[in-house]
Amino acid sequence: MTIVRPIRKDDHAEWRRMWTAYLEFYETSVSEDVYETLWNRLHSDDPHEFSGLIAEVDGKPVGLTHYLFHRHGWKVENCCYLQDLYVDPDVRGTGAGRALIEAVYAIADEAGAPSVYWLTQDFNHAARQLYDRIAKKTPFIRYNR
Repeated sequence: MTIVRPIRKDDHAEWRRMWTAYLEFYETSVSEDVYETLWNRLHSDDPHEFSGLIAEVDGKPVGLTHYLFHRHGWKVENCCYLQDLYVDPDVRGTGAGRALIEAVYAIADEAGAPSVYWLTQDFNHAARQLYDRIAKKTPFIRYNR
């Protein structure tokens, strides 16, 4: 059974392990300053700062997600952006990823944010099978500077 809970300060080592694996999957890395900054943001009292959740199975952290509430020019309510979602490879397909997303959905509902969205790369086929079941794919194309 998967339990989802907020990230705690004593999760630092496991959070770092999982976020590093997430970044490696997307063939990227970040500086120590970025690790430190995000970790501090996850523990901020600012409601517009990042928040995070940990998924546990048998008391062991196996997944994480980071999310952020923000304004939207087309809505009165805030939106929720689910930025990062990671589940350890050995527990993928067991419902941990779905539990993390559904926990973010519940938090967004409680906050009055009717929209939760995220991005993934087209090659992330396994995750997209889950996403196609619990969300609606949009036709938007992302551009970066």
